Amino acid sequence: MNAIEMSHVKKRLGDFSIQDLSFALPSGAICGLVGENGAGKSTTIRLLLGGITPDSGAIRLLGTDSTDDAFLSVKEEVGVVLDDACFPETINASQLGNVMQRTYPRWDAAQYAAFLERFELPAKKPISKFSRGMRMKLSLSAALSHHARLLLLDEATAGLDPIVRDEILDLLLEFARDEGHTVLLSSHILSDLEKVCDYIAFLSHGRLLLYEDKDQLLETYALFTGTAEQADSLMEEAVVGRENQPYGGVRCLVRRDMVPPTLDLQRPTVEDVILFLVKGAKDTCAR
Repeated sequence: MNAIEMSHVKKRLGDFSIQDLSFALPSGAICGLVGENGAGKSTTIRLLLGGITPDSGAIRLLGTDSTDDAFLSVKEEVGVVLDDACFPETINASQLGNVMQRTYPRWDAAQYAAFLERFELPAKKPISKFSRGMRMKLSLSAALSHHARLLLLDEATAGLDPIVRDEILDLLLEFARDEGHTVLLSSHILSDLEKVCDYIAFLSHGRLLLYEDKDQLLETYALFTGTAEQADSLMEEAVVGRENQPYGGVRCLVRRDMVPPTLDLQRPTVEDVILFLVKGAKDTCAR
């Protein structure tokens, strides 16, 4: 079963629009949602949560259409972590647990307490005194304590130090080991996505330019560094992106199967692929 399905979804918000967005994320997978500021990542998550309704197209979460009456109860199986924890700052973590217990029928107080202990979060300290890292850990603790099957995270690791980010990423990997658990993670930190994701979705100006299995993505593309003459000799459709090097020569992102086997190619990172694609999308818009 697919945990998320978006089919030809369109949504206009002022001067911005989501345009014909379609993808399906299988249960048990982690997908990284990538794109520059204003690309539509947060809007996509709002659409998935029903915070805004699409102008056209269909959305299904955990097998249920967003227009069905049952969609409201399905959302109880969705854990949400936004880029800033939206909790009342005057309460503490223990009091937050009491609030959540009244909100979610499947709230697991013992599991929540275990997460607080694991993350060394003080139960009686006001949330206003928490650091950003502590707030994100608290958000995840709450999101994972009502037996969610789907986690939606919007820039949850932004602004965190590497140690806290690693803790959160390890928890996501642990969560997704269960085939019934799925994660959609929006992030600017592409190295984080490469570490944990099974799929990469790349949004630009409201359009989904790429949605691929991460391993397949890294096999499809390669990096070539050489002379401008060598790059010019390649088929035009083989070169996805090209940049001049500071001390001469060029660096190109190429389609591996469309270049001669005699060329020395390097395996790219997810960051390499996305940055070349972003530059290509901007160049296309400029034209």
